[in-house]
Amino acid sequence: MPATEVNKDLQNERKKCTFKNEEFTVWWVGGEAKLKEKRFREKFFLGEPEFFDKVPLHFVSHKEVYEESVRKATVIFRKVKQMQEQGKDGVDNYMALLGGLLGSGIIKEGNPLGVHFVMFLPALMGHGTPEQQAEWIGKAWNCEIIGTYAQTELGHGTFIRGLETTATYDEKTKEFVLHSPSLTAYKWWPGGLGHTANYCVVIAQLYSKGKCHGIHPFIVQLRDEDTHMPLPGISIGEIGNKLGMNGVNNGFLGFKQVRIPRTNMLMKNAKLLEDGTFVKPPSSVLTYGTMMFVRVVIVRDMANYLSKAVTIATRYSCVRRQSVINPDQPEVQVIDHVTQQYKLFPAIAKSIIFKLTSDNLWDMYNQVTSELDKGDLERLPELHAIACCLKAVCTADAAQAVETCRLACGGHGYMTCSNLFGTYGMVTAACTYEGENTVLLLQTARYLLKVWTQAMKGQELVPTVQYLKSFISNKNQRQAWDDSVPGIIRGLQTVAAGKLRLAYEHIEQRKRSGYTQEEAVNLTSIELSRAADAHCRAFLVQSGYEMIEKSCTALSPELGRVVRDIYELYAYDEAVKAVGDLLRFTTLSESDVTRLQQKLEDSLAAIRPNAVGIVDSFDIPDMVLGSALGAYDGNVYERLFEEAKKSPLNQEPVNKSFHMYLKPFMKSNL
Repeated sequence: MPATEVNKDLQNERKKCTFKNEEFTVWWVGGEAKLKEKRFREKFFLGEPEFFDKVPLHFVSHKEVYEESVRKATVIFRKVKQMQEQGKDGVDNYMALLGGLLGSGIIKEGNPLGVHFVMFLPALMGHGTPEQQAEWIGKAWNCEIIGTYAQTELGHGTFIRGLETTATYDEKTKEFVLHSPSLTAYKWWPGGLGHTANYCVVIAQLYSKGKCHGIHPFIVQLRDEDTHMPLPGISIGEIGNKLGMNGVNNGFLGFKQVRIPRTNMLMKNAKLLEDGTFVKPPSSVLTYGTMMFVRVVIVRDMANYLSKAVTIATRYSCVRRQSVINPDQPEVQVIDHVTQQYKLFPAIAKSIIFKLTSDNLWDMYNQVTSELDKGDLERLPELHAIACCLKAVCTADAAQAVETCRLACGGHGYMTCSNLFGTYGMVTAACTYEGENTVLLLQTARYLLKVWTQAMKGQELVPTVQYLKSFISNKNQRQAWDDSVPGIIRGLQTVAAGKLRLAYEHIEQRKRSGYTQEEAVNLTSIELSRAADAHCRAFLVQSGYEMIEKSCTALSPELGRVVRDIYELYAYDEAVKAVGDLLRFTTLSESDVTRLQQKLEDSLAAIRPNAVGIVDSFDIPDMVLGSALGAYDGNVYERLFEEAKKSPLNQEPVNKSFHMYLKPFMKSNL
């Protein structure tokens, strides 16, 4: 498309901004140094001609999407090596290139090498002994071998204790025999498994001396390193087309009596001695370390994808004019409709709160990991519980928010070239991978039930559940309502505690009626999942509030006011959505509800002049946005028309189907 001027409506929006975009961007990315690295990285990669699509990928076949994704992935990591040679090394390069911003801008349908870096390598580091790490990590880091992580099976996903793949130890040969006893035991879904990876960390049920010792990780070679042909006993392939992520090359994998050395069991935690003796790990939860790492990464990725969606929809809403508010005035910008603001601005707030909370969670993960290395497991259950519910709530909310952004763009949002469909496909996938959301909420609830019993006994509680002590000590158990943000946090915590108390009491009642513990929990599972959801939402509001207030000490008054507007909107929106629960568990009255709604609407009005300034400050290049609706210049209609002309059907004036089918049909005198 030829260079054109910036759309005047969008330019006028930028003039309204009350803060300096660059200051926001520096805060957003984590400092001047990180912003400099980010922009260098983007210039280094986005200027590469090999990353430009000659034909938009939505016009090519499924097979071609994969092949093009592999080609781009190899170019990406060759260029990473070039950066390393220039002394610009670091984990941030990998995080950016595998995440929801730069990475998804280059490979729109997902990176087939993503799981290699995000799960295969962390599994080797988290579960391998020093000797195993020395043998495998160098090869994997240099991509001499390409790996994936195979846990989910055709018949079992989040319930990993039900996995069917077996690894049976043969004491005579000092080998494990991997086997898929049924079709449902086939591994199903691992990214890169179909045709990309030649190695794999396989999660299987360990058998030795006739006894099952539960699930454990094993490193398995799948394909010949030179020919890439599947090895004997390996049944492998790709699972087919999906709603999104069609470049990821998700695959299936079956084993028929495949033998691997005993030393291929990753034994940092659990061990199997040569004679078949099993040595338990210090904690069974250690096996789930890789999943916890990925869940931390997912929360950050949801913020990234959502920041793209809100940038597209906000810019489009300033360019699009539709309907009149005053009959004697022309059509207004769609963003001037308060209903449109309510679609967009809470989604902007979510992207920011999710990102800040992911930073908080990342610090917590690193702290707990360092404690684990010293043998301290005390905070591991807390991290597991908060990572589970954050993954569930953030993915569900992000998927809903991206879809709301698409709907906010009307019919044009339905077009593939808006990139809202593609973004939704990437985000909604996260609602089920690495733990189905309802199951994850129930895992958090199980932790909360244990903590509740500790709180009732007066025992010390870890920080994320400290609020339960205040709830129990409050004899009335109805929190006095206060519509400040700290008051809303206390109110939401009271809702979470109240729901947890009722769920606990109902479980106990059902047990007294003759149900087993497991049956009682199942019958109370709706309440339990809602209690976990409430716990997570209170944590998100609290985390966002604390992170922003901490940041404001170093921000200008102008920017400080804007970021406070953001967390206030997030808090008011969460409170309005929880009005029924707040009426039940706090002293909230009808007049309080009216006041809360007014505060919500006032927050929308406060953010309105700065909406474009905020999304501009996310600093997302047009190539990363990949959207005809959301480009920086705002020339929506010109870009839509240019995209339409790229359709293969527009490369000839008459399609052959006219002569083959339509013309004979029309002449047939039906």
